[in-house]
Amino acid sequence: MFDQHVIGKLKSLTGPKGWLEGADTKRYTEDPRGRIAGVARLVLRPASVSEVSEVLRLCNGAGVGIIPFGGGTGGANGHLDPCGQHVVLSLERMNRIRSISAQDASITVEAGVKLGDVHNAVDDIGGAFGLSLASEGSCTIGGNLASNAGGVQTLRYGNARDLCLGLEAVMADGSILSGLEPLRKDNTGYDLRHLLIGSEGTLGVITAATLKVSPKPKTRETVVCAVPSPAAALDLLNALRCQIGEVVSAFELMSALGMSLALKHFPDLRHPFTQDYPWYVLADVAAPENIQDKLEAVLANALEKGLIEDAIVATSGAQAAALWALRENAFEYNRQERVIYSSDTSVPLSNISAFVSNVQESLADWEPSLRVNCYGHVGDGNIHVNVFAATGAHDAFLESQPNAASEIAEIIEQTTVSLGGSISAEHGIGRAKIDTLQKYGDPTKLAMMRRIKQAFDPKGILNPGALL
Repeated sequence: MFDQHVIGKLKSLTGPKGWLEGADTKRYTEDPRGRIAGVARLVLRPASVSEVSEVLRLCNGAGVGIIPFGGGTGGANGHLDPCGQHVVLSLERMNRIRSISAQDASITVEAGVKLGDVHNAVDDIGGAFGLSLASEGSCTIGGNLASNAGGVQTLRYGNARDLCLGLEAVMADGSILSGLEPLRKDNTGYDLRHLLIGSEGTLGVITAATLKVSPKPKTRETVVCAVPSPAAALDLLNALRCQIGEVVSAFELMSALGMSLALKHFPDLRHPFTQDYPWYVLADVAAPENIQDKLEAVLANALEKGLIEDAIVATSGAQAAALWALRENAFEYNRQERVIYSSDTSVPLSNISAFVSNVQESLADWEPSLRVNCYGHVGDGNIHVNVFAATGAHDAFLESQPNAASEIAEIIEQTTVSLGGSISAEHGIGRAKIDTLQKYGDPTKLAMMRRIKQAFDPKGILNPGALL
């Protein structure tokens, strides 16, 4: 697979700054969740779409596999080569903002541009970009689109797919798909843009994208509420949307365990209330006008009806940031608490309460000592389940239950499917969930996916071993 003649040609194509070997490849082998370690024998770092085209043309002819790499923040191991048999293709040097237009309400960026840089660029023209992730300082637009990333503002703005107007991508044979026009309507046949988005680099390599810019809200209110149950949280969301309008941009559910872990592992954070509650909601309401009075009226009515037990509206940007830190540090405090298994689940909104209670009951039946932290983007049905052993018993538990992670996963997945949900809401399939997809995926859909893969990539060089 690693023919020295081919390697020499690839290095020559990308130039002295365009490739890495040995110890310099370490960051391209790391799983942020610490589950597996990849191997990167050669990392290519092309600086232009023409270089990407030449790399793919050469690799396709030689039968060399390509693992596309964005920011390395993926949650399903789709960016890792587990065996070191392929070439890692990083788009990090393709990091230019090509254009931005207030009139078109769009920005065109290369795949290696970081999400945070997109936010900064559109802010400079008085706009906003709707994709919001805790990893925005390191994740890239190419990776966001390849995995169809979600995040906390999906409720209002949609996933990455909904925020993309056009794509530039390189196909397996090196041909370039050029479709960066900022069109809202283009009814000229199959929409290859939406096929490539979410394909995890298995159909083509995204090199640039034109993204939607939304109006920047003039006001933003952040509120944290104590709620008695997930059902009450959904009723509160409906009340906000009905009485204020479609201005709720984020609506996150946190459990009492999640709150306690945030305070345990981040001692600088503070509990927003003077007592503990079973569940919390953290929400952002952003509008073109001042809506504080309307928000407080909705909260007062919700308190009277028992939908909330207490509420705090942030009075400053610093207080709002501190409240959001309780939620945005969830990945890190789960990791520090030594999570056994983390799910990425979505279910219909009407089944969220049943999902949470059924999962908790089923896990308790399997092992009563387990601790379960359910949290997530309740407004779009995306609930993450994080499972821990009893405090201080992690090593002993795994010694007695070496297959605990797979057993826990099976319980959560069966519950998910029984309630009409998806085993991957926003992280994709990658390499971590291939077997799960084969088990629970629709057979016709999987068959069509294989045919599409064969049509786009007949030699199977694009991200081999991912998704299918």
